[in-house]
Amino acid sequence: MLYIDGLECSLYDREVFQELRAGQLACVTPTLAFWENATETMDEIGRWRDLERENADLIRIARTADDIEQAHRDGRTAILLGTQNSSPIEDRIRFLELFHDMGLRVMQLTYNNQNAIGGSCYEPEDSGLSRFGREVVLEMNRLGMVVDLSHVGERTGLDAIRASERPVAVTHANPRSLYDHPRNKGDELLKALAAGDGMLGLATYRNISGPWAGSREEWCDMVRRTVDLIGIDHVGIGTDLSRKSGQPELQWMRKGRWTRTEQRGASLSGTQTKAPPITWMESTADFPALAQCLSEHAGFDEDEVAKIMGGNWLRFYRQVLKPA
Repeated sequence: MLYIDGLECSLYDREVFQELRAGQLACVTPTLAFWENATETMDEIGRWRDLERENADLIRIARTADDIEQAHRDGRTAILLGTQNSSPIEDRIRFLELFHDMGLRVMQLTYNNQNAIGGSCYEPEDSGLSRFGREVVLEMNRLGMVVDLSHVGERTGLDAIRASERPVAVTHANPRSLYDHPRNKGDELLKALAAGDGMLGLATYRNISGPWAGSREEWCDMVRRTVDLIGIDHVGIGTDLSRKSGQPELQWMRKGRWTRTEQRGASLSGTQTKAPPITWMESTADFPALAQCLSEHAGFDEDEVAKIMGGNWLRFYRQVLKPA
């Protein structure tokens, strides 16, 4: 069985790479940018190339679905480079091709604020996808990049699904009908996502999982209900794990350079500190236990577990990660 994590925001070093291997991860998408500009993101790509050289026995940077499968056969974890914002392209359409050439394969249209592409889930009014946003989506389609809608507003997300000529993804969120949080996605959007053969990566992040984060069994119950909602072929995992990141990283995610005020991010309680880690998913080493729980507790058969744990992501990547 092939395991894929659709999104993490961990701080990676050899120990975390060893956890990926302990969990038998075939592929993971790290976060190279939240608010970073083009130069800062290029520096991150360069840093990842250094990490690849220094840990070549554990990881390889992937550009295609074939790369992911080859890494899996070689006993390594494929790294599918991604960002959680479009800030690296600095509102320049041509920068998308340049970043694609450098290996970037996943880009979230907006992070927590309105930008030139569209609205965020935290804005009081969702502007929808802009004219520039439509051009960005179509250029990502042409190049073979994953359009990620995880933090966009509902209207912007629906607009992007309609505008895209390829399947798109919500790499790390949960159904809002199961836990009412602004970061989660409404049923209309999720059904439109599935109708377009897109992917939802269910998150284990405590703040957006609510009561479903209480135990591995409860989280697997959420998986079952999500499959009932949008179908077995459109559900995967996007843990949103943040191994080794602490308060400074949390403050950067929440505040960037755009505000001096305190921001609570995804915390509905208003706490300014990082949410405590999920005890049953402290690292990707827990992926095999999750697969077992999906089978023994949630009642999925072997083929269904294989789809949820990574097969659906691999099929999606085969559709998307190639030039039009």
